[in-house]
This record gives sequence, structure tokens and C-alpha cells, in this order.
Amino acid sequence: MILKNKLILIMGIRNKWSIAYGAAKAAYENGAKLIFTYMGEENKEKIESLISEFDGSKAYECDASKDEKIEETFKTIQEDFGKIDGILHSIAHANTEDLRNDFIYTSKEGFSHANDISAYSFIAVSRIAKSLNLLSDNASIVSLTYYGSTKVLPGYNLMGVAKAALECSVRYLADNLGPEGIRVNAISAGPIKTLSAKGIRDFNSILDVVEEKAPLRRNVTIQEVGNSVAFLLSPMSSAITGQIIFADSGYNIMGI
Repeated sequence: MILKNKLILIMGIRNKWSIAYGAAKAAYENGAKLIFTYMGEENKEKIESLISEFDGSKAYECDASKDEKIEETFKTIQEDFGKIDGILHSIAHANTEDLRNDFIYTSKEGFSHANDISAYSFIAVSRIAKSLNLLSDNASIVSLTYYGSTKVLPGYNLMGVAKAALECSVRYLADNLGPEGIRVNAISAGPIKTLSAKGIRDFNSILDVVEEKAPLRRNVTIQEVGNSVAFLLSPMSSAITGQIIFADSGYNIMGI
């Protein structure tokens, strides 16, 4: 029970196949009390049904593309729960055409959109949580990234650039927040069949390559990635900050 009596905010949960759900399940099974945010008021009923298995949890609609909405949501959470012990940022988006077309055809609007939602929102979440004094002592902030941030993966395109910005942000935020005892890290998960993955061209071929080449000769599950997130949110990782931790069956170490 490495998260016993800890209050954890999961931002960006969408469905039971998402990494955010795997992380929520792992955190809950390790004793955490959970709070969720989701995008779009029209999803309220679906999300509340999804999180009903986590006793005592509560969900808030939050448009993470708008700083004022993040602040509004965080103030409400603070009024309802007081301080929190950790945040999982599971928020990313790119326009479909910017994933399906070659990277060179990325639009200016599409570039701004992907980096705003996928990277800047992480900075905004961290800054606003700090400014509101929402975080407990020794709190942990975690985001999710992917190998396409450092290597060219056909079809990942613009999202690779956004994840590279996110990973760099992890390091700078870790330096900014470290003096206050707040840790900032990211999990680089292996490919998983999530709703977001459907936007990547020939995604199944990526799964096949990982299964063939990764040292463990298999793909990862949302449960396994969720366990890694739970570890980073817990006091067990108290000396780890500014890191990109791979949970990908070891695929990232391979040279061929």
C-alpha cells in the first residue's frame, strides 16, 4: 500500500482502456484516494460511471487548454479536499491530419495546438498547483510520454515533437520545484492500444515490432504502466526527479 492515505489527481481519464485508467487502478489498489478531471461536460455521465468502482472518488470537468479553467478547477478541488499529494497529467492531442500526413506538411495551427495541449498544459498545471499551494509537502507530479520524442517513428510525426517539449519541460520543472520538495517525472510507455493510438498510421505494425525486438518479447499493458506511475507518485521514489522512466519491455535499449 505505497499510496495509503494519499490524495491523487488523475487528469485526462477517457475510458477503461486508457493509461490514466491503469494508473488510477494501480493507485487505488495501493491505498490512494482519487480525484479525476476530464474534458467535455458531455462526458460527465460516462466518466462518473467509469470511476464508480473507486470508492470516494470525484470527477471535475476541466479544459486544460485554458489556464483560467485549470485554476477554477483546482480551486474547487482545494475547497472540497484541501491539499493533494500527487498529479498524473495524461493529456495530449494533435489534429488527425497532422498525424496522418508527412511531418513536413504540419500546419502552423496544428503545431501550436499539439504543443499547447500536450506540453504547455503540463507547465500550466504545475505552475497553477504551486501558486494555489495545492500540493502537499513532498508531492509528486507525473506525465506520460513516448519513445517517438527521441526517435523517428512513422505516423507519430508532430506528437513526437510535442512529447520532446514535454520531456524537456519535465527537467526544467523538476529544477524549479525541487527546492520545495516537489518531484517531477514522466513515464515513457510502450505502445498500447488506446483511443489516442488509433490516430497513428499503421499503429499495429509498431506493436508487432516491439513484440519481436523488445528484450521481454512482448508489449506492455495499462496495468504495468499504471504500476510505474503509482511508484513515481509514491514516497518509494522520493529520490527520483527530472527523469523519463521507460516502461516499454526494454524496447528503448535496442539498437536494431
